[in-house]
Amino acid sequence: MIENDNHGDSCQGEEAIVPDVCRLAVTEWNGPFAQPEPDYAVRVLERGGVVLLPQLEFPLRDVERALMVKGSSPGSRKNVSFDPAKGHLRGSTADDADQAVLAAMTRRYAAASKALLGRLLPHYAGALVPGRTSYRPFEVAGRSSSWRKDDTRLHVDSFPSSPTGGRRIMRVFSNLNPEGRSRRWRLGEPFEAIAAHFVGSIHGPVWGSATALRLLGVTKRRRSAYDHYMLALHDSMKADSKYQRYSKQDVFEFPAGATWIVYTDQVSHAAIAGQFVLEQTFYLPVQAMLEVERSPLRVLERRIGRKLASV
Repeated sequence: MIENDNHGDSCQGEEAIVPDVCRLAVTEWNGPFAQPEPDYAVRVLERGGVVLLPQLEFPLRDVERALMVKGSSPGSRKNVSFDPAKGHLRGSTADDADQAVLAAMTRRYAAASKALLGRLLPHYAGALVPGRTSYRPFEVAGRSSSWRKDDTRLHVDSFPSSPTGGRRIMRVFSNLNPEGRSRRWRLGEPFEAIAAHFVGSIHGPVWGSATALRLLGVTKRRRSAYDHYMLALHDSMKADSKYQRYSKQDVFEFPAGATWIVYTDQVSHAAIAGQFVLEQTFYLPVQAMLEVERSPLRVLERRIGRKLASV
């Protein structure tokens, strides 16, 4: 069963004014999954839509539920993150026992998300690279933050210290809220419109800056021109109060117990309410896409008129 939440427009059509949210009746993390056509979910995602799995709840253990009863105590940062490559948990000030619970929960979520995408997005088989797993225990609404780190403002994802070099950023989210509260997002206009609005006012990178940032340890790898423009887009969107208020956007509520998938480097989004969410990041080489020309990299290259990354 597939449903569309944007005024009856086809989820398989061209980019809408705001992203299509397309529902799939998935109840198991390991599949198999029935889709209306091969690579349906891939096409929805690549065209700037959101794949919503409203019946796909991440199963919690009793000790994990008990941790949520304690509230937002697991850490002082806005999220607790687990690095699967190093096996490190960051952002938590909890005691050793609770940290072990958090590490086990995020590790299970990483494995479940990988299994889900392996079955649901077969075109990407072998190409998706897992990144960090995050647990967000805090209430979003009313949480103070600098404008640059304020995720209640519309933005597309770009990581200041972790350049992607053109790779796509895909994220899987699950709303764990034990009180049945939704995770509320604002969803903004398509990436093409964002680029058209902001790129003309963004200056190119200063010669030698990427090398300097890498040598100083500001970035983990060399920042490409693509990463420079994406970070500038992220900051320009968040800093522009008129854009935040008047640009085309819609509000969508992701119900408790639901899971959703989105390319956060392409879909303009802002989390404006909700508490207790798990999130898994994946990276995808742009060449692995079905429709490479829809990638943010290609959109920016067409608008700026030159190659921005070595891919």
